[in-house]
Amino acid sequence: MFLYLSKFLPLLVYPLGLTCILILLALLIRSARWQKGILILAFLALFLGGNGWVARALAKSLEWRYLPPAETPHADAIVILAGDERSAHFPRPTPEIGEAGDREIYAAHLYHQGAAPFILFSGGAIDWLSSGDAPWVTADYLLELMGVPRNALWFETGSRNTYESAVACAKILEDKGIHRIILVTSAVHMPRSVSLFLHQGLEVIPAPTDYYVTKAELPSIQQGGIPALLFSLLPSSDNLEITSRTLKEYLGIFIYKLLGWL
Repeated sequence: MFLYLSKFLPLLVYPLGLTCILILLALLIRSARWQKGILILAFLALFLGGNGWVARALAKSLEWRYLPPAETPHADAIVILAGDERSAHFPRPTPEIGEAGDREIYAAHLYHQGAAPFILFSGGAIDWLSSGDAPWVTADYLLELMGVPRNALWFETGSRNTYESAVACAKILEDKGIHRIILVTSAVHMPRSVSLFLHQGLEVIPAPTDYYVTKAELPSIQQGGIPALLFSLLPSSDNLEITSRTLKEYLGIFIYKLLGWL
């Protein structure tokens, strides 16, 4: 039940879900004054959530807490947290990855740079959310495709959220006598992930990837003139995704702290 609620309830506070709830509430209330106020709130939720300035400011507040190592780090293992792996179900000709698939690419890069001799991929499937194979099946295929030998790959396949990943990985690594790791995940997800793995007693070197906000984008948003200003102000689905993803992390940090997991 906790897992289900943890996946479902946040949808109601993200900009799109919150807007829908507010509009529904406005339809149910008879008071014209209250309707107007609620509809204004719905507009603001959608407008601000889809605003490029707001979305990128929120994302940057998490993403830039940890930056990629300037030089190749060294540890006993690289840990990748499951991202956006997609199984090779029709009509896909091969397994695929979305934007968060940068995690596998960056981990393979670090491996080939000699950062660590092993890669531990962590992530299982949630039955009622999964539409295909478990994430590790795709990760296995992709990492081998990028030249990581099979004997250098380990898999943790039972976790359903980041907390469970940290606990399960810590157990696997402890059994192998490993305490120092390079942690690879999306930049916006890194603050919560680092705290969880540190809480398990591991020495963690953050290696974030999959950035929404880069240094090159900031001047274009701030100094691009009227066209760039209007483009950033008008709501877009891309900005809504960034805002929702960032709010998910802040909400996760808050809940995890309440539960004593951080």
